[in-house]
Amino acid sequence: MRLINRKPGNGARLALGCLPFAALLIAYAAGSAMRLAENPNDKLLPGLTALVSAINRMAFIADPRTGDYLLLTDTLSSLTRLYSGLGISAAIALALGLLIGLIPLVRALMAPFVAAISMVPPLALLPILFIVMGLGEASKVTLIVIGVTPILIRDLALTALALPREQIVKAETLSASSWQLALRVMLPQILPRLITALRLQIGPAFLFLIAAEAISSESGLGFRIFLVRRYLAMDVIFPYVAWITLIAVLSDYLLDRLRIGLFPWSELEAR
Repeated sequence: MRLINRKPGNGARLALGCLPFAALLIAYAAGSAMRLAENPNDKLLPGLTALVSAINRMAFIADPRTGDYLLLTDTLSSLTRLYSGLGISAAIALALGLLIGLIPLVRALMAPFVAAISMVPPLALLPILFIVMGLGEASKVTLIVIGVTPILIRDLALTALALPREQIVKAETLSASSWQLALRVMLPQILPRLITALRLQIGPAFLFLIAAEAISSESGLGFRIFLVRRYLAMDVIFPYVAWITLIAVLSDYLLDRLRIGLFPWSELEAR
């Protein structure tokens, strides 16, 4: 049997999926043991005991100064900014992407502008946002919106343009108005793509969020990482990075489940 036709079973798929993670943990444990054997005070690769102690301290012991559980406080702050930015981006992208994909006049007006804006490095705008909007929450959420929205708009517009022209013609034959075409023909078909596009933008959105929090914030996952780096607190940084990754993976999974639950037919198309 050709290799391209050999498909792993459920057990083999699970084992193969876990293998890279296990290899990474083993490599880290081996590297940490080697460095700690040479220097017990080494901070670059702390041992597993130090990592567990740091997780316990950040997540389950209240901070003596504020009384807060720092990991919980940082997570809630970051997720509020992240999901606010993604929600605003999704709403704007859905409206503009639908209009650009459906109406040629809007496409001629907005498509070149959106294409140009999508090429602007969002992090280059961060100092401008802080100067114009201040150091509060608005500038952080706005950075996410600026970084994510143009990509989502282009994605949805291209999805709308890729729909079979026959669908539009048939709807027009049945006397459908432009409004009805948008809501009853295009909208149901681009909504699954919106959810998929959001999944693809979770990573960039976290990048913009952490950059903003690192420069100016009083709480947040990015704030904490850049706060403790001055003390070389790798036992805190590594768990925070792993926690951010876990949140991103969980968000990706939940969005995919949402897509399948709301639009089960999109799963058949994906296959």
